[in-house]
Amino acid sequence: GQFLLRHSQNRNLTMNAARRAASFLAPRVARQSFLKANSQVLLGGTSPRVFSTQQLHELGSVDHGFTDERVDKVAEPERRAFTYLMLSTVRLAYASFARVLVIKFVASMSASADVLALASAEFELGEIDEGSTITVKWRGKPVFIRHRTDAEVSQEAAVSMAHLRDQETDEDRTHKPKWLVVLGICTHLGCVPLGNAGEFNGWFCPCHGSHYDVSGRIRKGPAPLNLEVPPYKFIDEEKILIG
Repeated sequence: GQFLLRHSQNRNLTMNAARRAASFLAPRVARQSFLKANSQVLLGGTSPRVFSTQQLHELGSVDHGFTDERVDKVAEPERRAFTYLMLSTVRLAYASFARVLVIKFVASMSASADVLALASAEFELGEIDEGSTITVKWRGKPVFIRHRTDAEVSQEAAVSMAHLRDQETDEDRTHKPKWLVVLGICTHLGCVPLGNAGEFNGWFCPCHGSHYDVSGRIRKGPAPLNLEVPPYKFIDEEKILIG
C-alpha cells in the first residue's frame, strides 16, 4: 500500500513539472516560429505569392463616373462635331485677340503725324550767295548750309588724308561740290560753332577751340570727329529736302 501511494505521488509531481515546463516553453516556441516565418518573407523566401487575376476594367467604378462621362464617338458623332466646333471657335477667338494686340502695339510704336511732319524739311537755296552760310533748324538742331566758291571746293579737294583726324574726302561729304550741308553741333561737347571763323575759314568752336574747315572736317582742337552730315537730297537745282 505504501508503495502504491509513493508511486502515485511521484507521478503527480512529474505531471505537474511537465505542465509547468510546457506553460513556460510554449510562448517562446510560438515567438520563434513567428519570427522565422517573417524572416522568410522579408528575405525573399520561396513561398508562393498570390496575385489577383482581375483586369482593371473588371474592378468597376463605385460612382460610375467613367461610364457616365465617356463620349462614345461612334454612337454620338454629333457630339464629337460639336466638340471640334467649340475648340475651333475658341482658337479663332484667341488668334483674333492676339492679332488685335499686335496691331495696336505696332501702331503705338509708329510716329504720329506731327512727328513725321518734323522729320523732314525743305529749304530754298536760291537766295544763298556764294561764299556765305545760312543756319536752318531741323528736328530741333541747327543745320549749316554753305554755298561754296570754286576756290573753296578746289582747296578742300586737295587736302591730304594724312592731315585729317577723321579721314573723309570732300567728295564723300557732299552731293554737289558747291553745296555743303552739316549739323551745326560740335562733336566735342555739343556746342554750336561760329561760321566763317577759325584758322581754316570754316567753323570755330570758342568753347574749347575746335577748328573745322570748309568741308566741316576737324582740323585742330579737341573734337574727335567731323561735323555730321544729315540725310538730305536735292529736289531740284534750288531746293533740298533734309530728313
